[in-house]
Amino acid sequence: MFYYHATGTADYGPYPFVANIGEDARKNENFRRTLWTGRYLQTTLMSIPVRGEIGLERHPDTDQMIRIEEGRGLVRIGNTKDELDFQQHLCKGDTVFVPAGVWHNIINMGMVPLQVSSTYAPPAHLRGTVHRTKEDDTEEY
Repeated sequence: MFYYHATGTADYGPYPFVANIGEDARKNENFRRTLWTGRYLQTTLMSIPVRGEIGLERHPDTDQMIRIEEGRGLVRIGNTKDELDFQQHLCKGDTVFVPAGVWHNIINMGMVPLQVSSTYAPPAHLRGTVHRTKEDDTEEY
């Protein structure tokens, strides 16, 4: 195993890797970038600008774990995109578990960028994905 403090834009998977994900997420300035992509698991880092959001999405075959590393947010979840009937405020350290096929969105409710780490099983993005801004994200969810 090796340790590399991930501050660049490399995706360190599928090789063994150790990281301080909270610290790496707080330093991330990209809307989304993959940190580690393996065969069955992927971790990304996200920086959601003030008043920004991840955007309403659904991963049909992928479970997701979203952890708030810095800032305050609001999660909205539902079985259809028109009925997001679950909502809860989030703060540093909170983790949201999203089952495959469920619609969800996280909105930045704070005065600083919302720093997030997100783990997908199986991977949801191409290895090495970097979206500097939300507008760079052209993937369909």
